[in-house]
Amino acid sequence: MSTAITVIQVLLALLFTSGGAFKLVLPYAKFKTIPGQAWSNDFKPEHVRLIGVLELGAAVGMFASLFLNSLALLTPFAAIGMALVMAGAMATHLRRSEYVNMIGNLMWLGLALVVAYGALTGFSV
Repeated sequence: MSTAITVIQVLLALLFTSGGAFKLVLPYAKFKTIPGQAWSNDFKPEHVRLIGVLELGAAVGMFASLFLNSLALLTPFAAIGMALVMAGAMATHLRRSEYVNMIGNLMWLGLALVVAYGALTGFSV
């Protein structure tokens, strides 16, 4: 795996770790007041926590595959999971007409797919 793919993998893992931790640690009432998190008003607190668990699970999969070579096959699955979370985020922002937020989601989705493709094919960026 190339250095660029590894750097993107670490970046995605850090992003998803922080995002998932915020969703799990902060109380729902406080989380939905954070700027840029107005989307959470459309979801129950349990759903926001579930999204946090999914994000943390994908991040753990990315980190585990980095440190344990025996789990290298986990990388594309974690990356595809991240891409699915970002696709859901894009759908939510599209429904709410928050088009600016979709740009960031599209960027993270694209990076997750690059990592998945690179891990499956040995592609070097």
